[in-house]
Amino acid sequence: MAQEKTDKMEKIVSLCKRRGFVFQGSEIYGGLAGVYDFGPHGVELLNNIKKSWWKENVYDKENYFGIDSGMFKNPKVWEASGHTSGFSDPLAECRECNTRIRVDKELERVGVTADEKMSDEEINRLFNEHRDEIVCTKCGKKDFTEARSFNLLVKSNLGDFTSEASEPVYLPGEACQGIYLNFKNIVDTMQPKVPFGVSQIGKAFRNEISPRNFLFRTREFEQADTQYFVRPNENKEAFERIKKERWDWYISLGIDEKKLRFKQHENLVFYAADAWDIEYEFPTGFDEIEGIHDRTDYDLTQHMKFSGVDLRYTDPNSGEKYIPWILETSMGLGRAFFAVMTDAYYEEEMNGETRVVLKLAKHLSPYRAAVSPLLKNKPELAEKAREVFLMLKKMFGNIAWDDNGNIGKRYRRQDEIGTPACIVIDFETLEGDTKDTVTVRDRDTGAQNRVPIAELVTYLTQV
Repeated sequence: MAQEKTDKMEKIVSLCKRRGFVFQGSEIYGGLAGVYDFGPHGVELLNNIKKSWWKENVYDKENYFGIDSGMFKNPKVWEASGHTSGFSDPLAECRECNTRIRVDKELERVGVTADEKMSDEEINRLFNEHRDEIVCTKCGKKDFTEARSFNLLVKSNLGDFTSEASEPVYLPGEACQGIYLNFKNIVDTMQPKVPFGVSQIGKAFRNEISPRNFLFRTREFEQADTQYFVRPNENKEAFERIKKERWDWYISLGIDEKKLRFKQHENLVFYAADAWDIEYEFPTGFDEIEGIHDRTDYDLTQHMKFSGVDLRYTDPNSGEKYIPWILETSMGLGRAFFAVMTDAYYEEEMNGETRVVLKLAKHLSPYRAAVSPLLKNKPELAEKAREVFLMLKKMFGNIAWDDNGNIGKRYRRQDEIGTPACIVIDFETLEGDTKDTVTVRDRDTGAQNRVPIAELVTYLTQV
C-alpha cells in the first residue's frame, strides 16, 4: 500500500510537469526547494478554484466583503500577532550529514502525538524516548541534535535598512492579518452589522525546515481566508454552520466525500475556543487541507493593544461597544489544487488501451473543450475547424486548439489535461445530411455524438 501511494504521488508529479500544470521553481538553475511555478494549465485550474471559492465566500453570501491587503506590514503587526515569538517549528539536525528534520512530524510518523504548540522541553522528552525509531532520510543515521524552536517568519528589507537599530520587516507568515488590520476601515466604509465576514486570497511565506510532499508543504503559497465577526459568546451555532459549508464546498469541487474527514485539535492554543481541520487523503495519507478556528477576541484585542487604536464595534441600535469574536477558515490553495488533482487522477482501460485521465469537475477544467480538424493537412477541414474554434472561444474563452498528431493522440492528451469535450471537424461536417454538425467526444465515457454547430454553445453549457 505504501508503494502504491508513492507510485501515485510520482505519477501526479510527472503528469503536472508533462502537461504544463506545475513546474519546479527556478528549474533551469537546479530548482529551489519548496517553491513551485504553475504552468499554463495549472494556473487555469488554480484560478478556477479561486473563482469557485470567491463565489462561495463573497458573491453567494450576504454581509461578506472581499479585500486584498498589501504583503508588507508594519513590523509591530507580527509582534502583536505572536509570530515573532511563537511562530516556530521544532527542528533537529543530523550530526552526520546536517540534514534538518521537523521533530513533531517525525514523531507523528512513529505514532506519537506531537505538535508545534509544545514547548522545547516537552518535544525533547518525546524525542528522546523515540530516537531509535527516527532515521535520517538522507544518510540513514539516528544521531540527531536536541530539538529547538525555529522561527518560520521570512525576514526581508524595505527601503533603506542600513542601521543596525532598524526593525526587521517580514514577508507575511499568514495572509489573514490584513483582514484584522482593516477591520475598522471596513466597519467605517461598509457599515456592516455584526455578524459579518471578510474574505481574502493572499500570499504567505514560511521558512519551512523541510518542504516536502510536492505542493503540500512549500515555502511560498497562497491562502484563502475568511474571518467571520460575531458577538461575544454567540459563536457555537455559526461555527457549526461554517464547518458544514466548508465541507460542502469541497464536495462541489468533485472531491470524493470518502476521502475527506474532520479532525478536532486536541492541544488548543490558549486563545482558541475550538479548532478543527478538514483533512484529505493525499497519496501520503490524510492531512490538513483547511483549518476552521474559533479565535475568540484575541486578534482584535492584540492589535488594539499594540496599535493604540480602538477596534471595538459599536452596535448601531443599542450603542453597546464590544470586541467581536472571530471564526476563521483558512485554506492552502496549493493543497486544494493538489487534492483536486489527486482525486481526479484515474488510470483505466478504454478501447483496449490504458489511458490516464483527469476527471476534473467541468467548472474547474483548464479548457471547456478542445477543437480539432480530423486531418490538419486538409485545408477545408482546418478552415472550418478554425471557424468553430473562434466562435466557441468568443463565448467561453478557455477553448483549446489541438491539431498535433493523430486524433487518438489528441484524445489522450486532452484526457490528461482534463478537457471535458473534444470537438472534431470531419468530412461529414462539410457535406451530406450531416453537414454543419461535428463529432463531440466525452472525456469520461469516450462516447461520441453528432451535434449541430448551431447548438454547440448550448450543448457545452449543459453537459
